Amino acid sequence: MKLYCDPISTTSRPVLMFIADHGLDVEVVKVDLMAGGHRDPEYLALNPNGIVPFLVDGDFRLGESAAILKYLALRSGSAAYPADLPAQLKADEALSWFATQFHEYFCVMVCYPNMGVPHGMSPAQLGDLMAYGHEHAPRWLKVLDEHMLAGRAYVCGDQISLADYLGLSFVLLGGLANYDFSSYPNITAWIARMQARPSYAPTYAAFDTMVAFMRPQEAA
Repeated sequence: MKLYCDPISTTSRPVLMFIADHGLDVEVVKVDLMAGGHRDPEYLALNPNGIVPFLVDGDFRLGESAAILKYLALRSGSAAYPADLPAQLKADEALSWFATQFHEYFCVMVCYPNMGVPHGMSPAQLGDLMAYGHEHAPRWLKVLDEHMLAGRAYVCGDQISLADYLGLSFVLLGGLANYDFSSYPNITAWIARMQARPSYAPTYAAFDTMVAFMRPQEAA
């Protein structure tokens, strides 16, 4: 089994952290996004979408981070994707929530513009996008803090689920915007809990280095 990915990729890190947590026998093949590896003809022949992560297991091929997480969890019998149907659907709900509402308002509008993404927008347009995001993202952060994580160790309860792996990667994008989570105590406690896992440091090393590099530029 091979996972094509890049640790700098927001959607690759959840899968890499899950693999590390579960000690899965998966060959990690780096697709260097900064060097344009996702546009390499050989990779495009494998995955025409030209994005990461992408899983190959024999003749079976699968893209999209959430789908790959589910596949690996089902293959390994991980409790992070519960066998109990109601609990499984709650994990699905949280995965979808992070990938839609939260990703749009927090990741796309607040965080990515600090890297000039979406590409092709002028500085003024990026500034307007960030302003809109900063105005509306707190709505979703409050849902995460005051409802999804209230009285819980993890997003779906007292046990880690696939939603925690995906959600952490999205929330920590706030580092690109030097986002202050201090008014969200349940989120900050959850972040600390996830970062204390042995799998965190090796999975997030490249991302944390990038964030540390960018912060002085933001403060200038």
